[in-house]
Amino acid sequence: MKGILGKKLGMTQVFTEDGRMFSVTVIEAGPAKVVQKKEKDKDGYEALQLGYDETRKEKNVTKPMQGHFKKASSPSYRFLREIRMEGFNAGDNVTVDIFSKGEQVSVTGISKGKGFQGVMKRHHYSGGPGSHGSMFNRAPGSIGSSAYPSRVWKNKGLPGHMGDERVTTKNIEIFDIKKDQNLMLIKGAVPGSNGSYVIIKSEAALAVKES
Repeated sequence: MKGILGKKLGMTQVFTEDGRMFSVTVIEAGPAKVVQKKEKDKDGYEALQLGYDETRKEKNVTKPMQGHFKKASSPSYRFLREIRMEGFNAGDNVTVDIFSKGEQVSVTGISKGKGFQGVMKRHHYSGGPGSHGSMFNRAPGSIGSSAYPSRVWKNKGLPGHMGDERVTTKNIEIFDIKKDQNLMLIKGAVPGSNGSYVIIKSEAALAVKES
C-alpha cells in the first residue's frame, strides 16, 4: 500500500484534448512528513505515521504530543495519521509523485455534517399524504408493535444526527497530477467539505525510496 495526506480544495471542470469534460476534485496532497516509523519487532506492526499542515501553534498542542513531535524533531502538525506503507524512514517527506496519472485510489474523509434530520431525508422514507388533512406528512409512522416486542427494534430508522462521519470513496481515478504545485485532480467527488483533510491511498506496490 501507499498513501499520502492532503486537503480538499474544491471541485472544478477540466477538458481533455478531444473536447470531453470531466468534473474533478482538486486535492492539495502533501508534502507529508514521516513523523514516526512503526516496526514489527517493537510495535507489533509496520506502518508510517504521517504529519500534514504545519500551521498548528505549539501552545495548542497537548504536552504528550509536544513530546512526541519533539522526539521526532518535527513541527506540530494539525493532521496526523498512520498508513501501512514501506519505503520511507522517519524524517522523509512523502510527496504526490508517488502516484501516477490514471491510477485508482481510495479517498477517506469526514462527510459534511447535516445536523438533526427527519426520516425522509435521513432514511429516504416516502412519508404520508401531503394534503386533505391527513396529519401524517413527514412523520415516520408506526415504529413497533405494542404487545410484542413492546419496544422499538434496534437499528430502526428514526430521526437523528446525519453526516459528519468517516467515509471512504473507493476506486476513483486520478485525472492528473501537478507535482510542482503538490496538486492531485481526482475524477468525481470525494468526502468532506472544502478545506477538510483527506487520506489518499492505493493498493498498488510502492517502489522503495532511494536514499
